[in-house]
Amino acid sequence: MPITDSTKKQIAQQRRLFFKICFNCGAKNPIGGTRCRKCRGSQMRLKNRTLGAKK
Repeated sequence: MPITDSTKKQIAQQRRLFFKICFNCGAKNPIGGTRCRKCRGSQMRLKNRTLGAKK
C-alpha cells in the first residue's frame, strides 16, 4: 500500500536511503558516523541512492 502523506513519505525515504555502509563488514551505520559500529573500520561509503529498474 503506497504512502500518500508527504511527511510520512519523507521520513520513510530518510530512513531507507540516508546511511553509510562499511566496506569491510557491510554493516549499516549512521550518516554522521566516521567509524563502523560493528568492526570499527574507518572505510565507509554512502548508500547508493540511484533510482531505476534493476537489470
